Amino acid sequence: MFARSGQGGRQYLVYATKFEADVDLALVLPLPVPPKTLQEDVRFFNLEKYPRFFEDMDGDFPLPVPSGQTGPSKAASLTFAEVGSYEASFVPTVADLKHLDPRFRLSDELLEKLPQYADFGFAVFKLKAGRNDVHPLALDFPRREPQRLFFPTLQVRDGAVPGNAEFDHSLYAQLPAGKHPVRPGWLESQKSAGAFMKVELTQGIVDPEVHVYRRYMIGQWKNVDTFL
Repeated sequence: MFARSGQGGRQYLVYATKFEADVDLALVLPLPVPPKTLQEDVRFFNLEKYPRFFEDMDGDFPLPVPSGQTGPSKAASLTFAEVGSYEASFVPTVADLKHLDPRFRLSDELLEKLPQYADFGFAVFKLKAGRNDVHPLALDFPRREPQRLFFPTLQVRDGAVPGNAEFDHSLYAQLPAGKHPVRPGWLESQKSAGAFMKVELTQGIVDPEVHVYRRYMIGQWKNVDTFL
């Protein structure tokens, strides 16, 4: 995952995953948006021309040393847009999740286990059945806390939300010039992003003038989302 602050309190988020499934799936990412955020307030980016986004981003780091440890809207339906290999939509509220295809809905029982998402919005990506290793998902959204970057790291397994989970996350971030992560575990790239990434293919998501920070979260971790 990659995160960077955008203008006007917004945040860029890029997400990559590999999966194999016999049926179509939906990836649902919670987003800490302000109340009354509309579908059109969240933008999706097509990174189909830059499938090596994360491979290039990882290329300027030394070898890794892993460490372990608003009420309902009035919309009657959800609009999905073609974004490269995916179909993507923003679901403004928990109540609007009922408009998803029944195959992709989050059950009431599961949502009761996730009270922290009661006033979140959700980015939904439809994924096709089969073995998939395709281009990253990318979006930007308004934040309720513009001073913090958000990474959706919490895991749900078979309808359960364990207190601790086996993570295999690589987190990347860019901060404003002169800023550095205050939490331990973040490694800084050796050069600014423009020296090792095809920034022109990122559509403004990556700032070529500043460095990238990386943190691996591998092994057993407290099963929560991550903020920086």
